[in-house]
Amino acid sequence: MKVLVLGGDGFCGWPTSLHLSDIGHDVIVVDNLSRRAIDLELEVESLTPIRPMGERVAVWKELTGKEIGFVNLDLAKEYDRFEQLLRTERPDAIVHFGEQRAAPYSMRSSAAKRYTVDNNVSGTHNVLAAVVATGLDIALVHLGTMGVYGYGWSGSAPIPEGYLTVKVPTPDGDLEREILHPANPGSVYHMTKTLDQLLFAFYAKNDKLRITDLHQGIVWGTQTPQTALDERLINRFDYDGDYGTVLNRFLMQAAIGHPLTVHGTGGQTRAFIHIRDTVRCIQIALENPPVAGEQVKVFNQVTETYRVRNLANLISSLTGVEVANLPNPRQEAAENDLNVEREQFVKLGLNPTLLSDGLLEESRDVAQKYRDRADTSKIIARSTWRQGMETSPDLVTK
Repeated sequence: MKVLVLGGDGFCGWPTSLHLSDIGHDVIVVDNLSRRAIDLELEVESLTPIRPMGERVAVWKELTGKEIGFVNLDLAKEYDRFEQLLRTERPDAIVHFGEQRAAPYSMRSSAAKRYTVDNNVSGTHNVLAAVVATGLDIALVHLGTMGVYGYGWSGSAPIPEGYLTVKVPTPDGDLEREILHPANPGSVYHMTKTLDQLLFAFYAKNDKLRITDLHQGIVWGTQTPQTALDERLINRFDYDGDYGTVLNRFLMQAAIGHPLTVHGTGGQTRAFIHIRDTVRCIQIALENPPVAGEQVKVFNQVTETYRVRNLANLISSLTGVEVANLPNPRQEAAENDLNVEREQFVKLGLNPTLLSDGLLEESRDVAQKYRDRADTSKIIARSTWRQGMETSPDLVTK
């Protein structure tokens, strides 16, 4: 099928583009290269060396003979160009990664908050409006986040995949209704993802768009079989306080002997998934779209959960690097449970990569190999959730 990958130059988008191309799909990347611009803004680069987009697609063709198209386009600002692209290319499916993806960055400043909302919400709505305007039957797969649920849900009842059955008291008795699971976003970024859910629900109901929303956990790992073919195809490895996901950050810190920075008690439980499983999940979602008129299909794209302190202690035991507890820049519970339903992808054929299978490979092949590219001044998180919170804490190791 012909697939547009929106945000296809990014951490999840690039390996997904290569994976889909490798298995025979006709792929066109649509990206405004904003993630590269944010690198310049933050004055920090990926730990891995990222080549220009033109070189990336040329190397892929050189190695495989397969072509990936590239269109430099801003979804939030260039609606007319995007609608015309749909009319010209007539894709069968769209994979939507085209959003600012970092919670800390979204809380960095008033400008970052406004950019995140303007970019994410307008971009997503423009995609939906353009599909309706063209009248094309396009299956849309969107990368959401487990963070839409927040981290206050606890107890034995797991977070369901998208929908919750509730009873509404009335004078004539209880009415049973199915609703989207209540949202509880913990950042401006997560708030935009909750708004996405409502947009999707409306357009699926009103215009019968076929939409799959993937509530993904924290992605770890760097390489897929395709990005590992040549260093010029290598994926991003972000380690800084704004964009570095917690596990990749720990691996880089261990590689250079820096204490593993745990915020607060480390009692936060998070969901994780390897980048290899992310691209496979996208493929599965494309192969199993909803039918027109069906409600949005929601998958919890998660393979396992860990408390942050347990993760840090695991890596500390493997590497001998100390753990450092820092004040938490976020406003969140010090401890939380996270019980997540995640059976749909397994039933559809996902064979997950677990931390126990991939940690040493990731540490050896990426973090250790590129350790000399790390800028230690960018490790500590500076973005805070409210004014007056500590922004340059001292390390307290144990």
